[in-house]
Amino acid sequence: MDAKEYLGQAYRIDQQISSKIEQVSMLRSLVTKTTAALGTEPVSGTRNPHRMEEIIGRLMALEDEINSGVDCLIDTKQEIMGIIGEIENPEHRTLLELRYLCYNPWAEIAGKMECGLRWVHVLHGRALADAEKIFSKKKQECT
Repeated sequence: MDAKEYLGQAYRIDQQISSKIEQVSMLRSLVTKTTAALGTEPVSGTRNPHRMEEIIGRLMALEDEINSGVDCLIDTKQEIMGIIGEIENPEHRTLLELRYLCYNPWAEIAGKMECGLRWVHVLHGRALADAEKIFSKKKQECT
């Protein structure tokens, strides 16, 4: 894993959390759905009386996964902030924070940093080189 992959971890974790939140939303809508009987004959009920329990169980399991994912995201962002915080150049730090912690697109980063898109890409390469030095040093310390 290089510095760019390491810095990009938070975005992937955030996407996984968002996907699970969407799944929870769909399950909640299933739980709250009801159907009305329009005939005069009595309705026998659901085919599977435990269906609601199963859905609620899945919902709770997904919510636990989301909570674990959020914990992981917070830990990962703190590690990333630690690496970015060691970069001396404030412009490089800002760019990496905007990209890898705030998930801003390149055009938005260029606007916030008041420079051209091409220059943002040049700065990104330089900032990644700084981050790679720090990341490599930390990897060596761990081994």
